[in-house]
Amino acid sequence: MKKSIHDLGDIRGKRALVRVDINVPLDENKNVTDDTRIQAIVPTVKFLKDKGAKIILMAHLGRPKGERNMEFSLAPVAKYMSKVFGEEIVFIPSVEEAKPYVEKLGDGQIALLENIRFYKAEEAKDDDMTFAEELAKLGDFYVNDAFGAAHRNHTSTAKLAKILKPAVSGLLMEKEIRCLSQALDNPTRPFTAVVGGAKVSSKIGVLENLLDKVDNMIIGGGMAYTFVKANGGKIGNSICEDDQLDVAKAIEKKAQEKGVKLVMATDVLVTDDFSGNGTNKFVKINEIPDGFEGVDAGPDSRKAFAEVLKSSKTILMNGPVGAFENPKFAEGTKAVLEAIVEATKAGATSVIGGGDSVSAAKKFFKAEDFTHVSTGGGASLEFIEGKVLPGVAALDDK
Repeated sequence: MKKSIHDLGDIRGKRALVRVDINVPLDENKNVTDDTRIQAIVPTVKFLKDKGAKIILMAHLGRPKGERNMEFSLAPVAKYMSKVFGEEIVFIPSVEEAKPYVEKLGDGQIALLENIRFYKAEEAKDDDMTFAEELAKLGDFYVNDAFGAAHRNHTSTAKLAKILKPAVSGLLMEKEIRCLSQALDNPTRPFTAVVGGAKVSSKIGVLENLLDKVDNMIIGGGMAYTFVKANGGKIGNSICEDDQLDVAKAIEKKAQEKGVKLVMATDVLVTDDFSGNGTNKFVKINEIPDGFEGVDAGPDSRKAFAEVLKSSKTILMNGPVGAFENPKFAEGTKAVLEAIVEATKAGATSVIGGGDSVSAAKKFFKAEDFTHVSTGGGASLEFIEGKVLPGVAALDDK
């Protein structure tokens, strides 16, 4: 277990250098259109504030690629955050100019540093610690609350934690690690994983790691067609990775050896026009006609998925089971989420991890309907694969 801000002791008047993930979407007028990530860091910031620490937040926005591109400035985000916290957030225009701003901070005051990715050294792959040493001068201790960036071996997410001590997790990071670890390492059984998304290749690690842990695995979304083709089925124009057919067979074999029940779609919604305005019909998944592609789980599949989910005690979802972005192709993913919500109400632990699953969960339900909705797309994916996240590894052990 890693140390968290609960383990810090007296921090009144001390400078907390905090890495957060507030990579939020902005419209053309630079207004925040979804503040989920900002709301997620509120508990950590409030905790530090109540303890009288001086808070310096570091974050990135978009991909400025080490250039000072003002299109990616965090200034509008600081303005928005001032409303969220009900006080002015001090905006620090650059690392070079930070010292006087930090010296003027009062106990409990909050500052936000300009986009950390304006510096090439932030994402540098080398072992040069110069930038980390520069940043370390701004704080008395380090907090990482940016789970969404924890899989990045960057200066502000990993290198800094090796220099500035104590280095601890924030409350969001702590919750992410706890919920994901508990689901993976100590699940109440039966444990079911829903693995969806377009490609088998991007989920091999997830499938492999989960087969050692789950009782049931539901495979949906575009990757299902690779499995169907591997078994000689007709998939029409559906998405398929021909170079992964052997991998699909190997995964089926491993599931059989491990006694894991693989639950595949049996029927699907197909279309001859991906915009949804052509002919849409239900067919058996291994009898998709030429000129048609599968875009969603069919009614029989939805029922089968729901039955497994409702009898589960731990559920992990990583990837949708259809092209849910189009309302015409969203019913399968919605049905899966509905079954997860019902299972959660009945006492199951449910964790939604990965960008698309989270978007779908938020589109049809509220975050509170699930035990935990992860804030990190790539980070939760790598965590579920069993990889070590640099931003977590660098923190102090309890």
